[in-house]
Amino acid sequence: MKEISLIQHSKGALGLRLFGLGPNLRPTNGLSKLQKLLDTNTFWAKNRTINDLKKSLANSDVVISLWVGKEIVGFGRALTDGIYRGVLWDIVIDQNHQGKGFGKLIVNNLLSSKKVKNTKKLYLMTTNKKLFYSQLDFKEVTSQNLLIREI
Repeated sequence: MKEISLIQHSKGALGLRLFGLGPNLRPTNGLSKLQKLLDTNTFWAKNRTINDLKKSLANSDVVISLWVGKEIVGFGRALTDGIYRGVLWDIVIDQNHQGKGFGKLIVNNLLSSKKVKNTKKLYLMTTNKKLFYSQLDFKEVTSQNLLIREI
């Protein structure tokens, strides 16, 4: 069986972003593999360019990646002010690895990270995983409206 590695990247995910580092700080073409993970397993993060992925990683406070051997099978990131508000973004598990607890592992590591753990309110948006997130104490909010401005 291949080794499972969870990586809590440093702020901005420098190693992944600039050098494509994966498990054991080894070059694995990680950024291209992340792009493929998103393209293959999401509808909301398809066709992100490498440059845009680099920018999103650089501006993220917490980045988690999950690997089986040299393949990335899970990912998530967070932005936060560290006290009042935070948002979880881009949580994805490869479809061939769902149902193994990897999603919970990523979310729990995001929630327990130094920057996020004391944040009073954490937001996330989901289209079809409400039941999954409710297991992790996220609650649907009907008293607020989601507003979006797109450019």
